[in-house]
Amino acid sequence: MASAEEVTPVPASVEEPSASAPAEKTSNATSTSAAVPEDGVSTKDDVEPPEVQALKQIEFYFADANLPYDKFMWTLHTANEEHWVPISTVASFKRMRDFQAHGIEWLANALRASTDIEVSDDGTKVRRRTEVQEPKGAFDRSVYAKGFGEEIPGLQKTLEQFFSKYGKVAAVRMRRVDGTKAFKGSVFAEFAEFKSVEAFLNAEPKPSWDDKELLIMSKEAYVEMKIKEKGLKGKAAVVKRDHITRKGFDAFREMRLAAEGKGKGGAKVADKTSAKPEVFVDFLGTKIRVLDADGGSVAPDDVPHVRGASLRFVGCGGEASFDDIKRPLKERFTRVPFVKYSKGNDAGLVGFDKALNEEDITFVREKIPTLNGKPVTWELPGEEEERTFELERANSAARRALGGSEAGSRGGRGGRGGRGARGGRGGRGRGRGGRSGQNRDRAEKDGDEQTGEKRKRAVEPDGGHDAGVRGQTVPTIASASKKAKTDGVAS
Repeated sequence: MASAEEVTPVPASVEEPSASAPAEKTSNATSTSAAVPEDGVSTKDDVEPPEVQALKQIEFYFADANLPYDKFMWTLHTANEEHWVPISTVASFKRMRDFQAHGIEWLANALRASTDIEVSDDGTKVRRRTEVQEPKGAFDRSVYAKGFGEEIPGLQKTLEQFFSKYGKVAAVRMRRVDGTKAFKGSVFAEFAEFKSVEAFLNAEPKPSWDDKELLIMSKEAYVEMKIKEKGLKGKAAVVKRDHITRKGFDAFREMRLAAEGKGKGGAKVADKTSAKPEVFVDFLGTKIRVLDADGGSVAPDDVPHVRGASLRFVGCGGEASFDDIKRPLKERFTRVPFVKYSKGNDAGLVGFDKALNEEDITFVREKIPTLNGKPVTWELPGEEEERTFELERANSAARRALGGSEAGSRGGRGGRGGRGARGGRGGRGRGRGGRSGQNRDRAEKDGDEQTGEKRKRAVEPDGGHDAGVRGQTVPTIASASKKAKTDGVAS
């Protein structure tokens, strides 16, 4: 089950499916309970027959732990009302290539042994036997482990076997670095049962890899550790938690969003709100859908990570003017940068609309050598600090875009404030958009220059990544409400 930060979905003929999302990008994993030696390396005697391996892999593709969080698989699952998926399609996924030489008929026969999925009478299609269920407690059933070294061929499968010593595994997610996709040497492992988490964390001897003890903890403990390391509190802590825990694509979330604006019993309410189009923001070259939560927000896994699109300044002595930062930068940068600074701090962050090259960084250093009459240094922030800043910028842009689009629907011909944003049909402030729209624009502009308790954070200025786009809808996500034939219980 992959998320958006590390693996990009590609056609099934080239790569196995992966979810478009969270927060930590991960590799797909199977559910397995095969035995494995204490050193985590399987031997020839441990290898299961190929038909069993193929069956387990495809069962994972259709499992509750993967299917609703894998955008490509969900698209296949909802392509028809009966939820049949061509066996030839899943057989072409990367992790099925070892079995392709056996042919589709061989694979269909292997799948007929499953109690979780079924094969069509003609042997060409496969589907779940039961309706998809939203997994409960997946976060609590997950652990963090670090110390697996560099990635080598077959590591994913070996990791699955390693964790299966402690109980049935729902998924093993290899954590990867943004941009380079390099393996971090750490994983999140999701067990099928909570007792397996306890067995892993309390194991004696402690779990080890290549004779070296692993750093292990629950996923909850890992999240809390990262929040404390960064000294995050309040909204920043919530953003960090969401970044780590939320998946990119979530079919259940998509269906809930699609159901918004409907009356009781699912009937459409006959007003404008039920037909409200989607709002998007263009952020760092990516169009991101704006959610209604918190007055405008984005899913963390939808936000691209562009290393080098932020700079950190240090040495201002507790005072910095937004204008002193933005005005000099207008010479080189088309879009006015986003500034984050709190009065009393000696450092702050500046966000740009692209990754900076050496010439860009030199320009900033030469144009703004001092702030508050004190020399400042400019540097790239740490990767996690930069990522948290990106999420804050994206959410700020979402709030402005959602507010702007809603105001535009009220402000007559000129959007916010009517024609020309100065009152529309009602003239200077007497129309429905009137002075409220004009004042909002002025407040946003003036607000960039304020510091202190009332205004601690900068607002993305006009020209930033906050242009709401209506009518740009996402692909329809079909409901999974129609059951397939049921012979057993939900997997």
